[in-house]
Amino acid sequence: MNRMKQGFAEGRPLLGLWQALANSYTAEICAGAGYDWLCFDGEHAPNTLQTLLAQLQAVATSPVEAMARVPVGDPAIIKQYLDIGFKTLLVPMVESAEQAERLVAATRFPPRGIRGVASATSRASGFGANPDYLATQHEEVCLIVQIESRAGLGAIEAIAAVEGIDALFIGPADLAGSLGHLGQPRHPEVQAAIASAIQRIRAAGKPVGIFALDTADARARIADGVAFLSIGTDIGLLARGAAELLRDVLRD
Repeated sequence: MNRMKQGFAEGRPLLGLWQALANSYTAEICAGAGYDWLCFDGEHAPNTLQTLLAQLQAVATSPVEAMARVPVGDPAIIKQYLDIGFKTLLVPMVESAEQAERLVAATRFPPRGIRGVASATSRASGFGANPDYLATQHEEVCLIVQIESRAGLGAIEAIAAVEGIDALFIGPADLAGSLGHLGQPRHPEVQAAIASAIQRIRAAGKPVGIFALDTADARARIADGVAFLSIGTDIGLLARGAAELLRDVLRD
């Protein structure tokens, strides 16, 4: 079973780490750290299908869910990400039920959807070794959509009601920009919108996720009932660790 879906069913908060270094070595290190999930970023990180594949292979033996954020909700891109083996996808900037429905269709083979069929050459099917792949693949997919704009906020209930949407994820940075507070995710208006979104998504019966701003924010969001959250990035860990080491050595 998909580890994200299993975690949602268990009702425990799933802690994740963002992967933006686009490197299989660092992915392998992070996969062994004990996180529930890692998100490999195809939107803002310098990833290609080849770098994503290498990272997938690097974490394959670790008990962690490999999530991928696609750069855009294009069916052709979604098809490629699924074919190389991602089971959990995060789609940015979703703003309507109609858009959500198209995304669900892009993750399903006909007659359930429009995903192109190439199972014999797909890593996801074991290169054809899994005879049940075409019939059962849709059960393994976890489709998560990002709410990160004023329009997305207005359509939460409609998006959450779409069959095949497994969870909704709040993006504080883009949401702040959309609300007129670029670079200020802690602005009171942004925080109020986030609090309302969390309540509305939970009321709609769907798991809600968020990118935590820091450890204190992460603890607060868990208390708010957030089902899954990113609590940091590989870049942030490396940058802070490098700076702290130098400060420690130079400290009088």
